[in-house]
Amino acid sequence: MTAPTYDKLTAPTSGTRVTYDGGKWTIPNDPIVVLLKGDGIGADVGNVPGITTAAVKVLDAAVKKAYGGTKKVVWFEAEAGDEARKRYCPDLTDDALKALPEDGQRAAYLPDDTLKAFDYYKVGLKGPLTTPIGGGFRSINVYLRFKFDLYGCVRPVRYYQGVDAPNRNANKVDMCIFRENTEDVYCGIEFKSGTDKQKKLVAFLREMGYGPDVLLDSAGIGIKPISPERTRRLVRMAIQYAVDKKLPSVTLCHKGNIMKFTEGAFKDWGYELAKAEFRDHIVTEDEVYKDHGGKAPAGKIVVKDRIADSMFQQIQLRPDEYSVIATPNLNGDYLSDAVAALTGGIGLAAGANIGDGAAMFEATHGTAPKYTGKNRANPGAVLLSGALLLEFLQWFEAANLVNKAVEATFAEADATAKAGPGGKLYVTYDIARQFPGYGEGAGASSTEFADRIIHHIGKM
Repeated sequence: MTAPTYDKLTAPTSGTRVTYDGGKWTIPNDPIVVLLKGDGIGADVGNVPGITTAAVKVLDAAVKKAYGGTKKVVWFEAEAGDEARKRYCPDLTDDALKALPEDGQRAAYLPDDTLKAFDYYKVGLKGPLTTPIGGGFRSINVYLRFKFDLYGCVRPVRYYQGVDAPNRNANKVDMCIFRENTEDVYCGIEFKSGTDKQKKLVAFLREMGYGPDVLLDSAGIGIKPISPERTRRLVRMAIQYAVDKKLPSVTLCHKGNIMKFTEGAFKDWGYELAKAEFRDHIVTEDEVYKDHGGKAPAGKIVVKDRIADSMFQQIQLRPDEYSVIATPNLNGDYLSDAVAALTGGIGLAAGANIGDGAAMFEATHGTAPKYTGKNRANPGAVLLSGALLLEFLQWFEAANLVNKAVEATFAEADATAKAGPGGKLYVTYDIARQFPGYGEGAGASSTEFADRIIHHIGKM
């Protein structure tokens, strides 16, 4: 693949491209990673760094500590969101933007330069991005997922000591959710009430025997496609993750008791894939009880399924029984944020969107514009997404340093708070305000938090 040329970007003069060929990634010691700092709290404002800059500083420190300079991420900064619009379309008014066709709106928020960079270099780290105005081009994140077929949304969630979590079982939470990204009601096949296309579809459904008792003439309609091919690749990714990390179970979360030919099929195809490709690694929950007296054989991954509404109860009451969850798109959207809430919220929720040949690691929260340029926001979600990136690069030593140093920083704050008011807390306001006797004002800046994590990395 020939290196692209850019309008406003300059490619790094050092570093090596990550490649994907024949189903395998080749990771150099100096990989070039596309960096989208983001909008709002993600963006640098003058000399005030945003959360992405703070996170990158920690990631670089962890890599240096782990490998002594033999490995290094080479960051290639590009733009998306409001920052891209400022650079590529500085004179474009909101009214003029709204008048543009959908791809013109896309280019204002997600320039061709950025798409070419990610297409070529394959791997990226992204801060929070704004939701575009205009209505035609709806979402930068959704566009990237479909453009590069990033079919697996990976959301690991774990508890960190020192973070005030609302659920008494929060300390048992350590799971990873695999959400299918490209199908379900999120694929955008919708028909607005009263339009010609909607009327044609209603007429067709009438011919198929669906009367006004289930479908009114005025109903807006959305289509929910779920296919065997895209289900199987998502479940394959989830089970392989469990195999690689030696985890005890994979749960297929679905609403197949009602939606039998979509979510019910997701469950059936998931089991078929597990038995066909991972038979030596897995045992089904039914087999555990029928053939093994209710106890899973040593070293086997238990593949089971749960109805989606029941799953929300299970994650609260028995979170330690679930290590990997594979689920269709809509369920995964709800479930991943719900699990994150158990452990303190999406401020620490890491995320990645991964496909066969491209991977974007990203914060899952928004841009929090009222904190833009104030150096107050928690960089934890971007940082932990960066730790996922390091794991993806197979740099497990560096990723472990990040996770352990984050935990050490929270534990230190917890111990300081328990000693009484007036101590120095090296955590941001959202964490500091959870401690009795402390408020938002006791929180550290984003950079102080990052520097404290680096301090703990240095001691490891």
